[in-house]
Amino acid sequence: MIILFIIFGVFFLLVLSSFFIVGQQNCAIVERFGKFNRLADPGLNFKIPLIEVVKSHISFRIHQLTVDVETKTKDNVFVRVIIAVQYKVLNSKVYDAYYTLHDPIAQIKAFVFDLVRAQVPLMDLDDVFSRKDDIADVIRNDLQRPMSDFGYEIIKALVTDIDPDANVKAAMNEINTAQRLRVAATEKGEAEKILKVKQAEAEAESCILHGKGVAGQRQAIIEGLSQSVDEFVKQTGSPASNVMDMVLLIQYIDTLKDIGANSKSNVVFVPHSPGNLASIGEQLRETIFAAEILKQKK
Repeated sequence: MIILFIIFGVFFLLVLSSFFIVGQQNCAIVERFGKFNRLADPGLNFKIPLIEVVKSHISFRIHQLTVDVETKTKDNVFVRVIIAVQYKVLNSKVYDAYYTLHDPIAQIKAFVFDLVRAQVPLMDLDDVFSRKDDIADVIRNDLQRPMSDFGYEIIKALVTDIDPDANVKAAMNEINTAQRLRVAATEKGEAEKILKVKQAEAEAESCILHGKGVAGQRQAIIEGLSQSVDEFVKQTGSPASNVMDMVLLIQYIDTLKDIGANSKSNVVFVPHSPGNLASIGEQLRETIFAAEILKQKK
């Protein structure tokens, strides 16, 4: 009786172990006496107890492998290049993917190391940053051919990071800062130059306008004095020279009065003698006569 229970229990365990489940986006490799027999699809599957075994489960999902490669650029700068390789097992080449490569991850890393160290030393550091997409394309294309023979498809290769030595990065930042400061200084100098030119142009125009104003003022004074002298001569019959001497004396006295009335005036030396007064009158008369001649010519 006990033997029957034992036999029944063993038989039950054998039957139970003959069933196995394969998950979605997976397949199972079934071997018979150590030899590949078939692939089991997702779902409930059956195998012959003690004869067949499930050797492994293969996933068809996309995997990502990160490879950290240290290499040297053309301008002798050591740099770490981080490569992300996305790959998957080909549904039609599961046998090759499992039985051909013992360690596919190590194989992919070896290819990536070789490709990166063949491309980066041909570029300067700046080119490595600007052409990282080209590096990624070369890695994907060159990696796709051998890995497809082993049953793997390379979906994408990405250069996720380029990390030079810390001293190199500090030097690059200093160079960039110096360039920006030089550009800023140039722009500031140009702005100051434009400002000074505009100020000089404004001062020149101001001087021109001021000169025209002074000239117009003097012309008006001369015309007013000429009319006053003519009217005075007509009414009194006195010579024009006497009239001018009197007008000049009045102006002279008014000037002294204005200078004395201003408390903020500095020391002013004014010639105060009849001879100087006559000389000033002579100059004023000559100016008036010259103005009259120019007026007639116009």
